[in-house]
Amino acid sequence: MVQSGVTLVELLVVLVLLGLMSGVSLLALPALRPPPDGEQIAQAQHARALAIRRGQEVVITIDSMSVRFLPDGWVLGGPFDPLTGAWRHAP
Repeated sequence: MVQSGVTLVELLVVLVLLGLMSGVSLLALPALRPPPDGEQIAQAQHARALAIRRGQEVVITIDSMSVRFLPDGWVLGGPFDPLTGAWRHAP
């Protein structure tokens, strides 16, 4: 008599492979974000310069993210390098 079905080891192997594939896919999702347009970069550069010139923090919203530019040149939030204010590209 032949028994049909799968063993527990086969089931675990399939589940591990599915987990690995979904994990790799989720890691790739941020790379699918569209590149910033020139207007957003120009708006961020202007806000940083304004914060430094006035000596007051400036808060703007880019792609539904709140970005805070501090008077000492630091940038908090968003896809910006905190020290330079440059747009960070996806790795």
